[in-house]
Amino acid sequence: MTDWLQAVALETELALLRPLHADDADALVAAASDGRLWELWYTQVPDADSVASYVAEALREQQLGRALPFVVVERASGQVVGTTRYCHADAANRRLEIGYTWYASRCQRTALNTQCKLALLQQAFEVLGCVAVEFRTHWHNHQSRAAIARLGAKQDGVLRNHRLEPDGARRDTVVFSILDSEWPSVRKSLLHRLARHVER
Repeated sequence: MTDWLQAVALETELALLRPLHADDADALVAAASDGRLWELWYTQVPDADSVASYVAEALREQQLGRALPFVVVERASGQVVGTTRYCHADAANRRLEIGYTWYASRCQRTALNTQCKLALLQQAFEVLGCVAVEFRTHWHNHQSRAAIARLGAKQDGVLRNHRLEPDGARRDTVVFSILDSEWPSVRKSLLHRLARHVER
């Protein structure tokens, strides 16, 4: 199970999710500039000063077999519009998390975002054979919490004082998950929303 997370590209009608490379740093900053996402205090989006270490850490986790980071490329424009990754991968127990997800403001709550989630979940459950896929977010990130619930994930609980932030603040983390037994219904729901052009 050491090679469980093989680098792979995932394609949808609107987006290409391809493995992150070190030279994607400038494109990520450009995407994050749409909305100045690094100014959101409850999430971690890189700016020009932090993007090199952000990318290096993601690639280090990939080397260790614990993550598979992607950049999200909008097919219509060819532009990088965000990033997401499989992380905290536990091959022995066939579990992973979809996290570190952010999009340029213009792509938030769009069909592109929904298609990407569908592709990631389909790969996780139908190719990797996951028994559970987790999502975690900051207690104060209400937009993210609502988006995760709309996917069909159920809240498992809240990890109080889960992490110390760089400024010393203590973060409470909300944990959601989708089980393999729930995947067929979640998949049907996502396909139905996309067919009706319902924005996420």
